Amino acid sequence: MKLEVYNIKGEATGRSIELPEEVFGIEPHEHSVWLDVKRYLAAQRQGTHKSKERSEMSGSTRKLHRQKGTGGSRKGDINNPLYRGGGRVFGPRPRNYDIQVNAKVRRLARRSALSAKALAGNIIVVEDFSFELPQTKAFIEVLRALKVIDQKPLTVTGAYDKTLYLSCRNLQQAEIAPATDLNTYQIMRAGKLILAESAIEKIKEVCE
Repeated sequence: MKLEVYNIKGEATGRSIELPEEVFGIEPHEHSVWLDVKRYLAAQRQGTHKSKERSEMSGSTRKLHRQKGTGGSRKGDINNPLYRGGGRVFGPRPRNYDIQVNAKVRRLARRSALSAKALAGNIIVVEDFSFELPQTKAFIEVLRALKVIDQKPLTVTGAYDKTLYLSCRNLQQAEIAPATDLNTYQIMRAGKLILAESAIEKIKEVCE
């Protein structure tokens, strides 16, 4: 698949670039994408939730009244889960939510997500660019020139660029990531992918 290369002013440069078919031209495998997105979202969970059960409460363990003969139900101590302020029954405990997904499946998921974006025409290739100083306003102008500012754009660079990262950090509907850190969830969440020329070869290395 050939795509035209644009500059940061949104103008066509007259050049085109060939996207690797083995990364951007495969039949999307939906199940692998689902698995990888599920793995990513599960890894975001801290798993530090905890509630006290009956044995962990600090209240008295005295039996409230005798077992039989009162006409009321049997009761233990004030830590009984039936009482307000009592311990919780089967409450949450700290746990690890990580899901294991094979590396081959993760790579297939990334290729499938990229191919789906390519099939939908949601990939734009731009010349490599950077700023001398972090400028959110300048980054917004780039997105406006490419007509993607309201389409949840994800900008993929060939390498980590701190200036570009700081320029994009305050934008809620835009993201930026180096090609080596690209994941399936980011790709699927984005409306448009803006690929720097140098990122395409890096993506190929990561996904193969």
